[in-house]
Amino acid sequence: MSRNRLETAIERIQFSRNYTKQFLTELTDEEWFWTPPGFVTHIAWQVAHLASSQYSLCLLRVRGRKESDDAIIPQDFFENYRIGSAPQAGIENNPPLDSIQRIFDAVHAQVLSEIADKTDEELNIPLESPHPAFETRLGAIEYSPQHELVHAGQIALLRRLMGKNFKR
Repeated sequence: MSRNRLETAIERIQFSRNYTKQFLTELTDEEWFWTPPGFVTHIAWQVAHLASSQYSLCLLRVRGRKESDDAIIPQDFFENYRIGSAPQAGIENNPPLDSIQRIFDAVHAQVLSEIADKTDEELNIPLESPHPAFETRLGAIEYSPQHELVHAGQIALLRRLMGKNFKR
């Protein structure tokens, strides 16, 4: 049963990433870091947060941290954009846009390459620190695309506030 759930989760992870990426086109560097008046977020923070969250949900919670992870997502990047982090306005207060985009893509590729081969036995292990939405490794993987779609909606709203049309 878990294999079918894992395959469904992988399909949803791919769908949510494709859905998110449609909102990341035709943006200037300034638009990536634009913060609407009265708010604290911007598209670059949303994307960096998605990279950190996907790493946490699909790699860290499933197999723990590896030294080689720093090549995919440096520890300081992860700490700056993980759950509970606060967006910092301005290009100057964030990593370069190309770094954010590279990490976003690298984490996603690593997740897809690692989770496909997980067994039911590996995935049905309860987490040491359960989340209110899930208790097992498989639950963390299944939650990842749901979380991404929430942030895709925020990215879409930021685009709308910039006066950009909905992308589809």
